[in-house]
Amino acid sequence: AGADRVLTIDLHAGQIQGFFSIPTDELPARHLFFDYFSQQCCPEDTVVVSPDIGGVRRSRDLAERLGLPLAIIEKRRSKDGDETTMYNVIGNVAGKNVIIADDEIDTAGTLTDAARFLRKAGAQQLIAAATHAVLSKPAAKRLSRSEISQLVVTDTVPIAPKKRERIGARLHVITVAPLLGDVIRRIHEGRSV
Repeated sequence: AGADRVLTIDLHAGQIQGFFSIPTDELPARHLFFDYFSQQCCPEDTVVVSPDIGGVRRSRDLAERLGLPLAIIEKRRSKDGDETTMYNVIGNVAGKNVIIADDEIDTAGTLTDAARFLRKAGAQQLIAAATHAVLSKPAAKRLSRSEISQLVVTDTVPIAPKKRERIGARLHVITVAPLLGDVIRRIHEGRSV
């Protein structure tokens, strides 16, 4: 198609970069979330939670930057991969506000299950943060019925007006435009990305 370079944001699997035959840069959205949460929240009784072992690095980075503790949900998939079971929370969430950090929300099953599990473990306010709001069916329905008080996502994927309406005022969208604009400028000026 004529492209000579690819910019991506938070690939679901870093190995995807290997499928491109042109230079590819993966940009992290974590700085956008750091800025948002630094301005919007985070009393001392807040904990950042990874909904699974695979997201620990992302959650740890957010927790460290905000000066908050980290907790991890121990989750296992069935042999056929169709079902997951949450077994334990590694860390203390009882009586705490939590920020559940993930890379994407597809059907919102993992996120809403994690929210229920954390509530049963004694968590108070439940906030979710994810880079990509794919929101396949039945995500909007699940989120509208969940106990998540705030859903913070970026605009890497457009969110249909009906889905925005269904999720309601708890949805907060952070734009990636300044991040992409800055990186594109740096590439054209030959500066470090």
